[in-house]
Amino acid sequence: MARLDDLLRQMKQQGASDLHLTSGSAPYMRIHGDMVKLNYKSVSAETCQSLIFEILNEKQKELFTEEWDLDLSYPLAGVGRFRVNVFMQRNGISGVFRLIPEEIKTIRELDLPDQLAQLIDASEGLILVTGPTGSGKSTTLSALIHTINHDQRAHIITIEDPIEFVHENQNCLISQRELASHTKSFNAALRAALREDPDIILVGEMRDLETISLAITAAETGHLVFGTLHTNSAIKTVDRVIDVFPEAQQTQIRVMLSESLRGVVAQSLLPRPDHQGRVPAVEILVNIPAVANLIREGKTHQIASVMQTGRAHGMVTFENGVQDLIQKGLVSREDGLSFLRRRSGGKQLTNSTVAATRLTSPAVN
Repeated sequence: MARLDDLLRQMKQQGASDLHLTSGSAPYMRIHGDMVKLNYKSVSAETCQSLIFEILNEKQKELFTEEWDLDLSYPLAGVGRFRVNVFMQRNGISGVFRLIPEEIKTIRELDLPDQLAQLIDASEGLILVTGPTGSGKSTTLSALIHTINHDQRAHIITIEDPIEFVHENQNCLISQRELASHTKSFNAALRAALREDPDIILVGEMRDLETISLAITAAETGHLVFGTLHTNSAIKTVDRVIDVFPEAQQTQIRVMLSESLRGVVAQSLLPRPDHQGRVPAVEILVNIPAVANLIREGKTHQIASVMQTGRAHGMVTFENGVQDLIQKGLVSREDGLSFLRRRSGGKQLTNSTVAATRLTSPAVN
């Protein structure tokens, strides 16, 4: 048993999402979104390296020694899997351990909008799940794949860095591939996947032009493709995909994206009213003909108005999503409005938005 295992078990007991083990500091845990310093003495660089290297194999040690950065997964029976990043900083080696629960929750159990089930009921197209680091993208993707695994009969290939949630075959055959362990790059794995008879492909991270281009091509050729990007709204996601390409190619990419995009799910995490856990605030863009026309014509700034009137098509704006969370008592009105103000860049919210959150607030006895 690795000496770190006790700390990792303590993470689960305290409801922490991350453990930060840093040379020259006491360990920290992120609990319900806040960094909490543990009542431990500072960990020396030598001790920190010894603790971290104890869970690495020889190949991983060599790779870290060469690159000074390393991604891996670490399973701990009875607790879950951990997504681990090891890196160097001024005081020495450090590691961040993200807990990936063993149990995969459903769309409903995660308090995600029911419209997501409608969005993924498709045989082809590109679905992007976006948000900042730590916004729950991987958890949402796991729920979507879990739903497909339960309801459809398909071959699903995932390409991840590292593998996080482990999916057991139900009605689907699921082939999970990990960067460095099973493939040398996202690009190589994605290119090979097209020859492996997939129905659905999940790309853990769309990092560069070639990966994005291959994902769009896969969606165009009759596959349902899931990918992630680090953007904080659905509209910015469309712009980011287009802007990755050289200017001379952007007209062509707008046309390809307008035809292949199925939808965008942007999300962030808000605290529950008792601050014992967090709940996703979600925005959903569905690529209906009106949206496709705006993408093709380079008028993405006009998509917001289509989303505001597109609820019948399964669209959800952050404003509507937060109002629904407040109505269900999953988020306080104060936290909901604070989130919307941050998204508006500190601008004054419209009277209609403030009034709507007041109307949807649950009654207090």
